[in-house]
Amino acid sequence: MGPSHPPIRRTKGHRSKGHRTKGDRAKGRRRLAGLRRWVTAVAGTLALTGGLLALGPQASAAGLTEVTGFGSNPGNLSMYAYAPAGLQSGAPLVVALHGCTQSASDYYAHSGWPKFADRYGFALVLPQTSSANNANSCFNWFEPGDSSRGRGEALSIRQMVDRAVSQYGSDTRRIYVTGLSAGGGMTANLLAAYPDVFAGGAVDSGLPAYCANTVSAAYTCMYSPPDRTPAQWGDLVRSAAPAGTTSWPRVAVWQGSADTTVRPANATELRDQWTDVWGIGQTPSHTEELGGGTTRTVYDDASGRPAVEVYSVSGMAHGLAVDPGSGPEQCGTTGTYYLDTVCSSYHTARFWGLDGGGPDTGALPAPTGLTVTGTTDTTVALSWDAVPGAVSYTVRRGGTAVGTTTSTAYTDTGLSTGTAYGYTVAAVDQAGAAGAASAPVTATTTGFTPTCHTASNYDHTTAGRAHQSGGYAFANGSDEPMGLWNTFTVHTLEQTAPGHYVVADSGCPAGPSLTAR
Repeated sequence: MGPSHPPIRRTKGHRSKGHRTKGDRAKGRRRLAGLRRWVTAVAGTLALTGGLLALGPQASAAGLTEVTGFGSNPGNLSMYAYAPAGLQSGAPLVVALHGCTQSASDYYAHSGWPKFADRYGFALVLPQTSSANNANSCFNWFEPGDSSRGRGEALSIRQMVDRAVSQYGSDTRRIYVTGLSAGGGMTANLLAAYPDVFAGGAVDSGLPAYCANTVSAAYTCMYSPPDRTPAQWGDLVRSAAPAGTTSWPRVAVWQGSADTTVRPANATELRDQWTDVWGIGQTPSHTEELGGGTTRTVYDDASGRPAVEVYSVSGMAHGLAVDPGSGPEQCGTTGTYYLDTVCSSYHTARFWGLDGGGPDTGALPAPTGLTVTGTTDTTVALSWDAVPGAVSYTVRRGGTAVGTTTSTAYTDTGLSTGTAYGYTVAAVDQAGAAGAASAPVTATTTGFTPTCHTASNYDHTTAGRAHQSGGYAFANGSDEPMGLWNTFTVHTLEQTAPGHYVVADSGCPAGPSLTAR
């Protein structure tokens, strides 16, 4: 599933073929041997024939259509889509990312997602990469320039979502993303980079968000993922998301216990990452056994709704779990990396609530007009528009329920001075079921004292005041560019709010610098 081998380009400074030395030829033989070992490890059951990865014939993909002109497409991807006949406006949207050596039509034909698009009524978008981007047609989940918010392939996929919403009238509160292998790695990154776009995701035989930012690190993640703490994994998500994000996607993790391409330890790290983001710990709420040797482990949020689910498939190798057949819980067809165990698409669709009974589909709509009406050094006052049929409202701070009220106003108390808090509100019906959460708002209590810090870009980053992407540093919160990420470039940063920094080289209103390195 892994990344492509870095291309070997010949420059004017290289010797011509006729002047290669013995050392050059020995180096070339070692490089070729390394490439062959890499192909064997990554391609698995695919045959190496004449230097090309040989695939079997792809299944038909009737109903799948290519969509062009969906945006600037900086990631050089192709967009394919499917919508059931008679699709109603306001229906959900599912984005499905294929694995290495696969294509949109291949994933459409084997994964089972079209069956549930027809049954439950939602549109499908299937992005496709190519060998022009990656030698094995993998999504570049390990490249910051392709997997960060507003950049490369990630931005192309975001543009596809916008086009589909416009074309099908999709409900922007019910957009989901799933992917296999490299597509799973990209899925995790998209959930971190765009939590304001995706309500949920499913990572199938994939990697934790931002586990790697180089080719060599990608191999480490695949075969021996770093054993970071949940908080360290969670910080990778929080640093990739827009500043002030408090509402997070619900995440399903699928992993085979016999996977030797993406080791099962990745599922554990994914669980640690997303449970930490949700602030719910790593103790399961409950477990159950499904068919096909699959164990489902559930981690509920503070309101008792599943936020993270881990599906472990006993004995399954690297691939997507499918279960060919016409039964209501069956789906897909077998093929290379489509393995006959259990229908993962069915269980994922139910987890997202696409069947009308899951955690993300409430009887009541999300409240609108959530507004911060006032703050003090220890309180935040909120108000919102009434929802017909609601008997009460649940107020959440940072994903944790902090209060219930029958009115359309609430004051949160006992807060820290000069601190930013994020809030959402959900309406509750007579049966006690909470509907969809409102759009989030952020409030900052008064009394914060700005501080200034002068240091190198490297030290700013390691101290948590900045972050780096592609070798460049950016101030946390404001995302202001700071130049090269090194120990020689020095800037003064002013912290104007908790976690929010701006470049203040021309003078810092907060006074003398606290840090000088």
